[in-house]
Amino acid sequence: MSFGARVLKTGIAVTLALYLSSLFLNPQSPVPAAIAAIFAMQPSIYRSWKYFLDQLQTTTLGAIVALVGGMVLSNEPIAVGLIIVLVIMICLKLNMGETVGLTLVTVVSIMEASGDWHFALNRFLLTLVGIVSAFLINITVFPPKPKVQFVKQIQSVFSGMSLLLRSSISAEIKEVVFREEKNNLGGSIKSLSDKYNLFEEEQKKMKRSTFSETRQMVVYKQMLLSLQKGYEVLDSVERHYFQAPRTTAMDQFFDSHLELVIKFHEHALLKFEDKLKPNGEEAAQFVLDNDRFMEQAITEFDIDKEGMLRLSIVAAAIYDYGYQLERLNRLAEHVHSASEDKESQDKILNWLKWP
Repeated sequence: MSFGARVLKTGIAVTLALYLSSLFLNPQSPVPAAIAAIFAMQPSIYRSWKYFLDQLQTTTLGAIVALVGGMVLSNEPIAVGLIIVLVIMICLKLNMGETVGLTLVTVVSIMEASGDWHFALNRFLLTLVGIVSAFLINITVFPPKPKVQFVKQIQSVFSGMSLLLRSSISAEIKEVVFREEKNNLGGSIKSLSDKYNLFEEEQKKMKRSTFSETRQMVVYKQMLLSLQKGYEVLDSVERHYFQAPRTTAMDQFFDSHLELVIKFHEHALLKFEDKLKPNGEEAAQFVLDNDRFMEQAITEFDIDKEGMLRLSIVAAAIYDYGYQLERLNRLAEHVHSASEDKESQDKILNWLKWP
């Protein structure tokens, strides 16, 4: 985890939980409130709200079970273990497994008192204070905006990927540096995928999507898919390209087309930012060049020759990357030129369906 708003907000939430506990509940140990605040800090507003509701239910249920268990079975270790198993089973049955960790902390702390309901109520309230503190801080202090973060991160991830792709065939970067940067790139793309899942979840669960918002989601998904395909090219080059015998002409053949593909990706992203004019001729020429690249890779490479199958894997990865970029480019032009009338909307939605 890198330092960011969520880290800072966790610290603020813990501080608030401890302060409120000392102010209103006057407990001997406000630690359960701090633990609850740590568990309850979520990466999106929707997940914060969902966690709050789910945790409220499971904590209440867990507190009741622990109180009854403490009265009947006391606080012997085997009794605590049996109650823990029972509470886990109930949480899983209710499809609330994500909240089970904090619920179990509450159960153990309540069973410690062997059925003392005053102590149990105090522990339960401390847990609620922690959950509420985290929820309030999360929605008021630097509220999470995964969509904004996603858009900002796209360009930086592409810049890092384009550098690796441009030097992948020529092998100008040291192997150790290349692998390190490639691993960092993989982590950044994974982070982008997580952010996309977060704001897609928020849009689906918290409000009804409009046509414009649905179209945006398709755009963002294609942006992510294009980066993933570029990463697959890097992976295939590392795994297969240098293990195959090659000529200088082959290196130039792959390198020149890869440069063309990267440039087209860059132009597509600039079109989303409305910095480039629509250019149908460039897109049409790119489709022809990408098809010609794959045809030449199939027809001119001697598959009986050692290493040619490996080179064909790399060629297929580059072609697929280019194919996804062509879709990305068409989406970029639709974003700025689509009509608002129903007929145009229907045409775009039909085109946006995944093959």
